[in-house]
Amino acid sequence: MSSFWLKIIASDHVFFNGSCEKLVVPAQDGEFGILAHREAMILASQEGILRFQPSGGQWQEAVVGLGIVQVANNRVTIIVDTAERPEDIDEVRAKEALERAKEQMRQKQSIREFQISQASMARALSRLKVKKGPRNLD
Repeated sequence: MSSFWLKIIASDHVFFNGSCEKLVVPAQDGEFGILAHREAMILASQEGILRFQPSGGQWQEAVVGLGIVQVANNRVTIIVDTAERPEDIDEVRAKEALERAKEQMRQKQSIREFQISQASMARALSRLKVKKGPRNLD
């Protein structure tokens, strides 16, 4: 299968840099799939689970925060505020973060505080979802 170059950059490190065959990015209105030789575009990514298949390898998952995706010249660059591998996620901390976010959502908040609470909840849910174990991605 054809491949493209993928670089995933988190705010504090390069998460992945290599050849890739398939990519699925969490987007505003669902998931967005990218294959080799995709036309040039820029896409805003959402908090959620990013999946990619390195050339000749198995699917990999990452929990990512908000970011931007650039596709140009058979290269994809993703810049996100956070990127975590499932094995790096502490399930207890993720559950605690989910409970904190739920409690914040129950309280009266400004619109900005409400949006921050929503983002915290989405991040915690994504972490817990990917931590439950590998899913059949093919």
